[in-house]
Amino acid sequence: MKAGAPLRGLAAASGMLCLAVSLLLEAGTASAIAAKNVLILYSNNRLVPGNVAVDRGLVAALSSGGGRTVRIYSEFLDQPEFSGNAYEDLVVAYLHGKYAASPPDAMVAVSDSALSFVVRRRAQLFPNVPIIYAAVSADVLQSFRPLPADIIGVANDYDYSGTITQALRWHPNARRLVVVTGASSEDLAVEAILRRDVPAIVDGVTAEFWAGLPAAVLQERLSHLGSDAVVFTVGFFQDGDGNRFIPRDAAALIARASSAPVYAPFDTFIGTGVVGGRMASFEERGSQAGQIVKEIFAGAAPADLKLPNSTPKTLHIDWRQVQRWRIDENRIPADAIVHFKEPTMWQAHRTEMLIGISVILLQTALIAALYLERRRRSAAELATQQLHAQLAHASRLAVAGELTAAIAHEINQPLGAVQTSADAADLLLQSGEDRREDLLRIVTRIRRDTLRASDVIRRLRTLLAKHEPERHPFAVGTALTDVAIILRSEAERRKVTLDARPASTPAYVAGDQTQFQQVLINLVLNAMDALADLPEYRRHVEILMSRRGGNILITVQDRGHGIALENLPKLFDSFFSTKQRGMGLGLSIARSIIEAHGGRIWAENRADDGAAFYIELPAPLAEPEPLPSTV
Repeated sequence: MKAGAPLRGLAAASGMLCLAVSLLLEAGTASAIAAKNVLILYSNNRLVPGNVAVDRGLVAALSSGGGRTVRIYSEFLDQPEFSGNAYEDLVVAYLHGKYAASPPDAMVAVSDSALSFVVRRRAQLFPNVPIIYAAVSADVLQSFRPLPADIIGVANDYDYSGTITQALRWHPNARRLVVVTGASSEDLAVEAILRRDVPAIVDGVTAEFWAGLPAAVLQERLSHLGSDAVVFTVGFFQDGDGNRFIPRDAAALIARASSAPVYAPFDTFIGTGVVGGRMASFEERGSQAGQIVKEIFAGAAPADLKLPNSTPKTLHIDWRQVQRWRIDENRIPADAIVHFKEPTMWQAHRTEMLIGISVILLQTALIAALYLERRRRSAAELATQQLHAQLAHASRLAVAGELTAAIAHEINQPLGAVQTSADAADLLLQSGEDRREDLLRIVTRIRRDTLRASDVIRRLRTLLAKHEPERHPFAVGTALTDVAIILRSEAERRKVTLDARPASTPAYVAGDQTQFQQVLINLVLNAMDALADLPEYRRHVEILMSRRGGNILITVQDRGHGIALENLPKLFDSFFSTKQRGMGLGLSIARSIIEAHGGRIWAENRADDGAAFYIELPAPLAEPEPLPSTV
């Protein structure tokens, strides 16, 4: 490293530090330059609700939008409690001294007295500072005409006439309009305006001006007003006894005492007991003034600003007073602002109700869809059951075809015996001998063989008849024995030993006996087919009945070649068959029948030789009572 390198690095670092400090100082200076001071001057007490509302609107407007920093200062003249030249001199000295180091860049005068004070004392306060007025009446502005170009604002036009007209419209039987004002200088100024304007408003109604009465006297007189009277008031700062009031509190006192409805032009009186009136928002007045200040700070010339003539006015009403004075709600204009009206369930919980209705509709649609799906499924299941019944019947007919020779042999045996017995009886009769006992024995044999043939036909008819699936209790052991009887001749024809061993104790299950027998016949015939190529000593099929965990287990087993391992999982699949001419439906139908009975069927290879098919049915029923005789 060269010797001068450290010095050059230190110099570079020092330069960067100086640059950063310079930038910070410039930023701080720019910030200080950008900051603006606003002095808001209110004419009366800081607790007057109108002042609070104006201040809220002013601060919100000046604080919105970001950008330039605005510092807001508020001062109160506390009029009409304090007034006079000496008092004003003191206030001017106080304000001038307080803000000498940080003079305002704009002043906002709120209400008539504040603007009058600022205009009179402007030269002594801050001569070149633009003045923005708010809540100043048109009468006061007219008295200052022409105003300097940098004194601007929106005129305050209280809608006394609109409020009184609306009151008389809602109370058409009124014949007296009582106007209540106070005794302070500000109260007297408003009274003069009302005495000038009110007579031109009312038509056929007598206007009475109760001005400067002591509060107690005023309340007493108000309490005796009849149903033919309507009260209008702007509140007051002072009563006839010299007691000081905030106008809103005076309005509340008037409304409590009055036996007639009370109306007022100020939105801050809503909630005191007055019915309402056409009102301009004090907060909106403050917001308008704040917007004007922001435009001036942005570089606009006061004379170039396009300002509205007055603050918009809207009808405000107290719903509780509407009900108290029985005002027809159908006569309330649609654009009126209604206060203290309990919202309907829909209004209060519209979003929640929409969500609830949507959920109910969705649930209804889902339930309907599920119901339709259930109906379709039931129809499909019914169609499937009918198809299964048809397939089962077709399968039974196919079995009957396989058993044709055995059936013919089973029937021919008793019929042949009958024929032989009949021939013997004929010979005995032709001999002419009295061989009555031999004839009785022959008749007995004929009856026995006839019943035997009839029994075979009955079993076959039951097996082959087409009928809807039924669910009746039947004896499993009896069904097993009947199957053995039906297949006895077929077993003899095929030289197969058929051994049926029902349980010693009768067991009953609910189901269709014919279908159950069909399954057993199918399994036994399959077992006989499996033994066809084996020597006679191995042609042995067993039908066993036992109990398994409380259920009934039927086993059909043989001593054949068994089932190929790869075929075991597919045995009960539709259209799977190991026979060359088989359709592959027998075991599939058997499985559907057993599962419809609440059971299961499966196959396994025996440990020694052959295969075994198992049928497990649910726990047996108690022995059913015999059906009542219809004879």
